[in-house]
Amino acid sequence: MRILMATMGLGIGGAETHIVELAKELNAQGHQVLIVSNGGVYVREVERAGIRHIQAPLHQRSLGAMYRAMGVLWGVIRRERPDVVHAHARIPAFLCGMLCGRMKVPFVTTAHWVFDTRGALRYLTNWGERTVAVSEDIKAYLIREYGLPAGHITVTINGIDTDKFSPALTGAEVADEFGLDRSKPVLSYVSRMDEDRALVADQLIQIAPRLEQEIPGVQLLIAGGGNVFDRLKARAEEVNAKLGRRCVTMTGPRTDINQIVAAGDVFVGVSRAALEAMSAGKPVIVAGNEGYQGLFGPDKLAEAQAGNFCCRGLPMSTTERLLADVIAALRLSREEKEELGAYGRQVIFDYYSVRRMAADCLSVYGQVRRKKYRVVMSGYYGFDNAGDDAILESIQQAIHDTSAEVSVTALSNDPDRTRRQYGLEAIPRFQFLRVFSALRRGDALLSGGGSLLQDTTSTRSLLYYLSVIRCAQLLGKPVMLYANGIGPVRRPANRRRVKRVVERAALVTLRDHSSARELEEMGVRRADIHVTADPVFHLVPAEKGRCLELLRSAGLGEGRPFVAVSVREWRDTGGFDGELARLCDHLRRTYGMEVLFLLMQPAKDRGATRRVQALMEEPSFVLGAHCTPRELMGVLGQARLCLAMRLHTLIFAARMAVPAMGLVYDPKVASYLEELELPAAGHVESFDGDEAIRQADRLMADYDGVLVRLQEKSGQLAQAARENERLLMEMLERYKK
Repeated sequence: MRILMATMGLGIGGAETHIVELAKELNAQGHQVLIVSNGGVYVREVERAGIRHIQAPLHQRSLGAMYRAMGVLWGVIRRERPDVVHAHARIPAFLCGMLCGRMKVPFVTTAHWVFDTRGALRYLTNWGERTVAVSEDIKAYLIREYGLPAGHITVTINGIDTDKFSPALTGAEVADEFGLDRSKPVLSYVSRMDEDRALVADQLIQIAPRLEQEIPGVQLLIAGGGNVFDRLKARAEEVNAKLGRRCVTMTGPRTDINQIVAAGDVFVGVSRAALEAMSAGKPVIVAGNEGYQGLFGPDKLAEAQAGNFCCRGLPMSTTERLLADVIAALRLSREEKEELGAYGRQVIFDYYSVRRMAADCLSVYGQVRRKKYRVVMSGYYGFDNAGDDAILESIQQAIHDTSAEVSVTALSNDPDRTRRQYGLEAIPRFQFLRVFSALRRGDALLSGGGSLLQDTTSTRSLLYYLSVIRCAQLLGKPVMLYANGIGPVRRPANRRRVKRVVERAALVTLRDHSSARELEEMGVRRADIHVTADPVFHLVPAEKGRCLELLRSAGLGEGRPFVAVSVREWRDTGGFDGELARLCDHLRRTYGMEVLFLLMQPAKDRGATRRVQALMEEPSFVLGAHCTPRELMGVLGQARLCLAMRLHTLIFAARMAVPAMGLVYDPKVASYLEELELPAAGHVESFDGDEAIRQADRLMADYDGVLVRLQEKSGQLAQAARENERLLMEMLERYKK
């Protein structure tokens, strides 16, 4: 991508360093980055990395300077034609926002800090099409003060280059330059020396004489420049004169911050500077103008992360608290310092890598980047149903993997949650004007996957999906029935409606052969219907560590074999609950498997789960934590066996190659069991516990054979699922011409 970054300047500061590291990482990944700013000490560093820099007076609020800066930006955007413009401060964002709106260029911003919102200043702020916030509290501020949609804000990190800030550095060059005695303790501090940033630097200078009394020979290395630097340097010289030696060294602005940090034994600071010191393996006292946290350790991680290591909302720093903690930190043994340093560095690896920061920004760029094709997805999305949400995530991921030129807008019952969870655009599915507008702007409608065209749930549900399809067709947009499961459609009028829609669709892919037979029985005569596979066979499960954590939260220890059970509310089930309870008890007693209930749609599954549990004689467990589809899939992948009433629990099991038995409540479950060559435990309306136990015993007797066949079938279905995207791209290219 061609990325234009605009910021006030590239001088010393946490936001400036954030921008430099982000630009370097994006450049290293092969993107073309250009920075426009008023310049500063970091210009040389970015240019050495192969990043171009253009100077413009983006640091001044005067009308003349803003007019000149806008001229520079206009010329750069017109000449370079960036794929995205990324602004990092109020003035650059205001100017870029006006230009990008007129020039039709995607525009995002990053909020590094909170702004004064009084009077006209509120209207000088433009947050772009999407906003990156460097902490959760800044995200909350953007929502509260500016009314930004939560789904349009991505929280990122202050990514740190762990090679640049490493325990391997000695800081010897800085020590030699400033005549530091390495046999005596050194405390380092980095910040801008501005009125609103230098509180702790001032306090360190104040406590230096008392610190000398407690830690003889202590040295303070204070780096940074700004509008109060001269005043603080004069105070430092007074302290040095009083002590008769150079106790406080004021370096002024520096770009070799990694060497400054390496020269110290303990670091004091906030925000990015604190994270850089942690990456270097130094014990860190987190203190700044916003508040005071003290010596960082495991007990303070959550608190520090909440405010992005800026101490917002914490008690203010005082000389007494600072003095006590500095003395305590410097008196730690070498082993204790190394232990704290190692913990801090691990925190950086776990949460604050520069690669993660770049990935967050690239994700945001992808959301706003003008793409060749725009598709609208219609389905049962936003209802907290893991199966249908898995379909949405699978289709989105598969399309993204196939082409970077397709943007997706989902029709959702809960658009905010859909945006937040899956990072795609979403609009309310029942607001007709917005749905109509999205279809009119789009290039195609994807209906599905899942069993949308059926009237078992209700005719009203069927008519909703048919109406969306018909609206797209009236607008002249091609419609793809995407990996649909068809039926059952019982009413003759509904069967005629479905037949008409299918015959008019531009492309039809089905997830199973029984759906193809259902269409044939309706009288659909199309030779170009493709039987592929459910898109969930694309979905990648959550990492194993997270799944084991979820199992522990449910009460299951690692390594304990279990059967995963999924039930849902359904009418006319008679004695099903008690018979299923007998089957679960049998599996635990005979095969030593614990029983774990999964809630695929908590609101509709919890009651049924409790009834079965209450009728069991053996103990059982429930995974009650709210899980994403990928997490549920990953947890199921740890099971030895699956009993599933919900279709997508069966599909999850097949995707993870876990042998399963179906609890049939709908013909679609029976047909999919046939597709997967898996046994049915019985129909829930006439469930026979003894027969279900016999089926389970037969499966367990041939467990290895079932597993081999399922693994082969799962691989075939995963390959077939890829056809959906290939056919989609062919359709888009055909209709776009």
